[in-house]
Amino acid sequence: MRFLLDTNIISEIRKQERCDANVMRWFCAVDSGSLFLSVLVIGEIRRGAEMLRERDLRRFEAIDHWLADVKLAFEGRILDIDVTVAEEWGRLGMRRSLPVIDGLLAATARIHALTLVTRNTSDVADLDIALVNPFLA
Repeated sequence: MRFLLDTNIISEIRKQERCDANVMRWFCAVDSGSLFLSVLVIGEIRRGAEMLRERDLRRFEAIDHWLADVKLAFEGRILDIDVTVAEEWGRLGMRRSLPVIDGLLAATARIHALTLVTRNTSDVADLDIALVNPFLA
């Protein structure tokens, strides 16, 4: 099985010793080569870091360094939004109104035959994609 991690999952894993025990158990049980990210997750993390740049340089630098490590660790497993994903997003959006990023993550998971790993399963539960919420035991 292969997995697409939502931002809320990779951010939880960053907490290390403060990480939710169920999430850490799940993360340690899966093969790291089966984990993928979307460029959208990279963008959300970058945006969060940039929001800190002016008011908390130390936290900005910590997240910036962590993001560099994440990109290296996921090299070759960071998925782009291409025409196929964009068209699938358009189809999914016809079912009901979807937040753009949630819809694009769902479309990416569907096109690449990945299970979407997110805390927010209710946001995409009716889209006929495989879901895992590792926060739940």
